[in-house]
Amino acid sequence: MENENLTLATKQWNYEKAYKQAYKLACEQLAGIDDIEEQCRRSGAQYQPGDAGILIQYLNQSYLISLPGGEISLVGSAETVPIRDRILILHYFNSAKGTPMANRLITLRELPEGSGYFPTFFNRTSQPILNNFGKEPKLLLGAAEKLGGLRVDYGDAAVTINAFSRVPITIILWGGDDELAPQGNVVFDASISDYLCTEDIVVLCETITWKLIRNLKKA
Repeated sequence: MENENLTLATKQWNYEKAYKQAYKLACEQLAGIDDIEEQCRRSGAQYQPGDAGILIQYLNQSYLISLPGGEISLVGSAETVPIRDRILILHYFNSAKGTPMANRLITLRELPEGSGYFPTFFNRTSQPILNNFGKEPKLLLGAAEKLGGLRVDYGDAAVTINAFSRVPITIILWGGDDELAPQGNVVFDASISDYLCTEDIVVLCETITWKLIRNLKKA
């Protein structure tokens, strides 16, 4: 048991170290952007020269990215922003190309290296969604409201959540019956790779999944 606890502690330390390094690199990339106003246009964010920062929407909440340091705060709250969220916010802002929506849905497997990420994606996103919403797909609609989710006409229940201004995530569920298990899918606009890399998309979807599950348990 002691060795197991040491292994878990080592893994946790390694994760924290990796997150801190990723955040540091993202802050450095932000500081290297020459035209912040243009990058705001590309990402759908708002340049706030009076506050020396950038106002950006993430999962139906407003965040302020300070310049030039890259610190991130939740507007109107003293709550500390989790480091994974800070990394996602900066990666989105730094990477945004301003590409228009393609209005064509694709799956994770269609993204660069998506097939390699799929087992992790299924275990951390698809399976938990099915476990918690599969038997009653309509519950997904209420759980998604706090994230700004909008009902869309797919399957037995489906929502589109604008994780960022240019990154809609659509979750589709089909309820099961006595013969068929519940089915589900998470799909993206085909332009998503011009805003986030596949690894970030997997992390983002996992984040959304557990927010949905927490909202369900609070209902």
